[in-house]
Amino acid sequence: MEGVCEMCKREVPTTSHHLIPKQVHSKSWCQRMFTKEERKERRAELCGDCHPIIHKFFTHAELAKLYNTVEKLLANEKVSNFVIWVSKQNKKAKR
Repeated sequence: MEGVCEMCKREVPTTSHHLIPKQVHSKSWCQRMFTKEERKERRAELCGDCHPIIHKFFTHAELAKLYNTVEKLLANEKVSNFVIWVSKQNKKAKR
């Protein structure tokens, strides 16, 4: 789906990223931290460059516990450096 990536702000195809990864939804700590609605609905539209890089940088547990909003992701130095770099690249994101 064509859209605007919530991280790099490029107008490119995007996919929906669960900010609280589905792989940890059944964990007791996750159920204590987030409501069922939060686990299901907290998402971000990310491009084919930004989406895989956050999965490369962080485990599912780290994403859920520490980086569960776009703002928290962008506050991480590795992520922000990547986003600065990718935002200057060709406007075509990977699919």
